[in-house]
Amino acid sequence: MSKTVGDNAPFGANSPFFRIVKEGLDGLVDGEDYFDLLAEDVLFEYVISVPGYPGRVEGRRQIIDLYSGYGDYMKLRSADNLRVHRDPRTAVVVLEYEVHGTSVQTGRPYDNHFVSVVTVKDRKVIHWRDYLDPVAVFDAAGWPQGRHS
Repeated sequence: MSKTVGDNAPFGANSPFFRIVKEGLDGLVDGEDYFDLLAEDVLFEYVISVPGYPGRVEGRRQIIDLYSGYGDYMKLRSADNLRVHRDPRTAVVVLEYEVHGTSVQTGRPYDNHFVSVVTVKDRKVIHWRDYLDPVAVFDAAGWPQGRHS
């Protein structure tokens, strides 16, 4: 399997996000970085997100393109508080986790909570439904201007 991104990229093998997702999906998926875990025709749905972010993205290449500038906005330093809920009869895994870092643009702390509902088939993620705390993004970005967390 070829690497999609460098090890230290925001979704690379050494990134906090990849490590926590890989831990939550342990034994179910294969891949050297986050994008390697995804099937070519993966479907992402962002149920709770931020304004301007797409609600639905289809295809691994489109996910790579969507996240390509992530490091320009957020620098993650850690991920923790993983809770994994697996349904033994299906290929669905619910991951609850937190990520911590800093907004590159404002220097403000970024601490977000996620719930990701992940469907796996043939050792690849075929569907990812994501829920996040948009207020955490707003606070890190300093939006609206003058808002204090």
